[in-house]
Amino acid sequence: MADTGRARKLAERVQQVVAQMLDTRVKDPRLGFVTVTDVRVTGDLQHADVYYTVLGDDEARADSAKALESAKGIIRSEVGRQTGIRLTPTLAFHLDAVPETAAHLEEALALAARRDAEVQRLAAQASYAGEADPYRRPDDEQDEQSDQRGDDQR
Repeated sequence: MADTGRARKLAERVQQVVAQMLDTRVKDPRLGFVTVTDVRVTGDLQHADVYYTVLGDDEARADSAKALESAKGIIRSEVGRQTGIRLTPTLAFHLDAVPETAAHLEEALALAARRDAEVQRLAAQASYAGEADPYRRPDDEQDEQSDQRGDDQR
């Protein structure tokens, strides 16, 4: 069984190497402002999934994906050279859905805040259907017991 600590360390190193390569060596004009967000390496250290985000619209994302696919070989060879492991893992680039998920969560939180404000506004205007305090108090129980004793003595 493979060492997960070793896979984690390799993933961190691959992330650093890929980010450095995209910053310095890959000069493709299609490559936009790419950020490597995460790398996951399989337990046998044979495959690495590289997750990235791109600043821009859908066209910039598509162009960056094409640029990454065309530069995959040079990036993989540099990963092999800098990590020094016997078998260099294959690389697969995946567009990370973190920005879309974050936007969806922001919308959900804003909706929840608006609904909470509406409930609070309605609660401020509401009145009780019965008594303001429908629960019995210990003083009430003593009064009832004394009333019952008085009835028994009669």
